[in-house]
Amino acid sequence: MTFPLIMCSCAKDARHIIDLSGEWKFRSDPLDQGITEAWFGQELPEKILLPGSMTENGKGDDISMHTKWTGYIVDSAWYYDDKYAPYRKDGNIKLPYWLQPEKHYVGAAWYQKVVEIPADWEGKSIILNLERPHWETQVWVDDQSIGMQNSLSAPHIYDLTDKLVPGQHTLTIRIDNRVKDFNPGLNSHAITDHTQTNWNGMVGKMTLEALAPVTIRDIRTFPDVEGKQVSLKISIRNYTGERQECSITVMATDAGDRAAEKIPELTQIIQIDDAWSEIEIVYPMGESPLLWDEHDPNLYTINVKLESPAGMDQKQALFGMREFKADGTRFTINGRPLFLRGTLECCIFPKTGYPAMDVDEWKRILNVCKAHGLNHMRFHSWCPPEAAFIAADQEGIYLQVEGPAWAHVGSGDPIDRYLMDESKRIVKAYGNHPSFVMMAYGNEPGGANMNAWLTDFVSYWKKTDDRRLYTSAAGWPILPVNDYHNMIQPRIQGWGEGLSSIINARPPRTSYDWSNAEAMETPWDWGWRNRLPDDVIPVVSHEVGQWCAYPNFAEAEKYTGVLKAEYMDIFRETLNENDL
Repeated sequence: MTFPLIMCSCAKDARHIIDLSGEWKFRSDPLDQGITEAWFGQELPEKILLPGSMTENGKGDDISMHTKWTGYIVDSAWYYDDKYAPYRKDGNIKLPYWLQPEKHYVGAAWYQKVVEIPADWEGKSIILNLERPHWETQVWVDDQSIGMQNSLSAPHIYDLTDKLVPGQHTLTIRIDNRVKDFNPGLNSHAITDHTQTNWNGMVGKMTLEALAPVTIRDIRTFPDVEGKQVSLKISIRNYTGERQECSITVMATDAGDRAAEKIPELTQIIQIDDAWSEIEIVYPMGESPLLWDEHDPNLYTINVKLESPAGMDQKQALFGMREFKADGTRFTINGRPLFLRGTLECCIFPKTGYPAMDVDEWKRILNVCKAHGLNHMRFHSWCPPEAAFIAADQEGIYLQVEGPAWAHVGSGDPIDRYLMDESKRIVKAYGNHPSFVMMAYGNEPGGANMNAWLTDFVSYWKKTDDRRLYTSAAGWPILPVNDYHNMIQPRIQGWGEGLSSIINARPPRTSYDWSNAEAMETPWDWGWRNRLPDDVIPVVSHEVGQWCAYPNFAEAEKYTGVLKAEYMDIFRETLNENDL
């Protein structure tokens, strides 16, 4: 179909937002009786401030011998060894395993807020956006059940159109942080007490948004560096029930500080026949589009405006003109060789117990990496919020994002479907960000059929979305379908190697040649030579060192948030007892 071009001016944004942050009513539900007793139809008795967690609000249970943790405990000596007896007493509970939360709660909890829907929202579509709840949500409007979602990685978005007519309504949300129908692995950094804690609550943006009856719901950007253009896939929701003739206007603007070539807007006439439609538009980026990489992280904002007889809607998406590929054993960025210098992000945020949700804090974190000469960050078995992607876009950091899993896959259990669906939610929510260059199922999988399942996982994404490279998992397995391998073999300090490791058994030097397996000088090769794949693709070393960390007792006073380093008291007192 040929679309006629039209020149039109920008109009006022048609979107209206109610910020839901602030005071909510609250009630914990340790006996899981809220649904049967219809708590959604009752006023909850307590108060809580959101965004935030139960722990931040002083709600939950005191830590005790009977606390049911999320996370494997390798050495259970604390529960029975006499030397830990002083730390098992009420009033002096101190754990040696991980940072200790002030309060702990795993189960259902209910959150409730009365909202006033303004009269001018009549006839609009209304969306509830919960940026990062943890982790299963169920929503009621007054006494009507809306549905359930359980993403650990992407916003929970509920369509409340026709449920929130103008006037006063009670919005009730039940959040459950138990591991139930599917298990992403108790050590998955998305949920475990080893890292961020398995918290209950909602953080980030919490909004009700009123949209036009014909509205833009999603914009996906597919840059073509060689062609100097970007392909747009725009998802449109039509609530009117009738065919709509619309004009859609697209314009890209430079989102950075550098002066970019001014790119003209493009307008097309489109027909929207169904409730859901996806249109594709190829938008020229001019003669000299600015490219994105670590040295010049140039960004663009694509502005899309949709005008129909039912009203006007606008939406934006951030993107970068970049091409991240594998060329033999090397990665390339925009056709140039790239060497990744990376670190691990394990979702450890001691002051809150959940990840930072603001761009400035993520820029601070990433600039610490840059100060150490790094350009790459891997998110170990979790996906960060959008603020991390925006910060990485702006700072020029290459990200490997993972599903929220350290699990067995391929057995047909519910976790298989969940992780596939979760990967789709991740790509839909964050796929436009140029920093999002690599993706894996998660960390160190298991299961007799994992190779077949992971082959299907990688194959699906290579076929569906070529904006990044894909691998089976962090650590293993090596699969022919991988775009690159995350491998444990090229390490200088492997698990359990002790004094036999490369870094301990030989003098420090800079002459290692990791490109040639046969010439590799390693006292313990972990089967590297026997497992090297026949194909030649890039290899990213997986967790290059397993280090012994000695406590810095001066650090203890820095834990001023909800997590405390109580284990340092155990270590300090043990050293004092032994005159060390």
